[in-house]
Amino acid sequence: MIIMKSDEVIQKGITRRDFIKKAAVAGAVVTTSNVLADSAQAENIQGGDQMAIPTATFNKYGIDLEKMLFLRTYPIAIKMLKTESEIPKGAIRPKKDRGEHYAVCQAFALARRQGMTLAMFIEDHWCFEPIISYGLVETPQDYLDGFTNLFFIADKEAAAKHAREMTRLPVGKYAGMVLGPLKTANFVPDLTMIYSNTAQLRHLLLSLRYLNGTQVTSTIDPIGSCVHSVVPSLLNDECQITVPDPGDFERAGAQDDEMILTVPTRRLKELMDGVYHFEKVMGFRNFNYSVQPDFQQPPFYQEYFKKWGLDAPKE
Repeated sequence: MIIMKSDEVIQKGITRRDFIKKAAVAGAVVTTSNVLADSAQAENIQGGDQMAIPTATFNKYGIDLEKMLFLRTYPIAIKMLKTESEIPKGAIRPKKDRGEHYAVCQAFALARRQGMTLAMFIEDHWCFEPIISYGLVETPQDYLDGFTNLFFIADKEAAAKHAREMTRLPVGKYAGMVLGPLKTANFVPDLTMIYSNTAQLRHLLLSLRYLNGTQVTSTIDPIGSCVHSVVPSLLNDECQITVPDPGDFERAGAQDDEMILTVPTRRLKELMDGVYHFEKVMGFRNFNYSVQPDFQQPPFYQEYFKKWGLDAPKE
């Protein structure tokens, strides 16, 4: 028996498909702007100025994502910095403040698990890959020749080709980055990064698709997740899906079932409007396992099956 909750009423014996049918009708009369009153605080910034969204709204987005999707760790806000003068108040400088260094995946872990806000400049890093790909140094020739890829790619020319085609920010464009939990960020992020399991990722992608049919196209690479989860979205201003790499797993505690969704700020309200809509009509927890033969088909299923000469539901 599936139990789905909507507007404080428990409905029994309803399949997810039947709920979708009912939700579609409701969606026709419930506009995005009144799905939740709180979501109306945000200005629509798609294609516009990121500063149109106040930091308090970003903070609320962080709280709501964590709560509505039952995330195990905090969504991360990331802002690229040109100079140290842009570091927001309260951010920890690992080397200066603690005499420590971190790989970027470890900085992500400290932000999403412990709620820390860190500012990472070249002297704070402890992994070569983001130093190169974030444009903090000129790309070494041996890197372009595939030297760092040879352990994972047997063919030398293929290793070099992969290195040459690796996504990178222009050298010198940024000097560092600040990152911390979205729900406590005191800065306007360029990106929001969400670690999730695959069920949560599915719901995030459904939410992102709700308004305009937006889909996410990504190149999935098992190495360099600190690069793939940041650089492409900065360059093309689109969402990205990334699989955590071995370093994220071994050094930063990424879990076996985790994936990463990166959302540029231009797309964040679009995502959240979908999240708020589905929370109203079909929240994340409303998806339940149901392996039943001859489940109750929505009417349009039945029309297709009749058209194709297939079996009709039993009376």
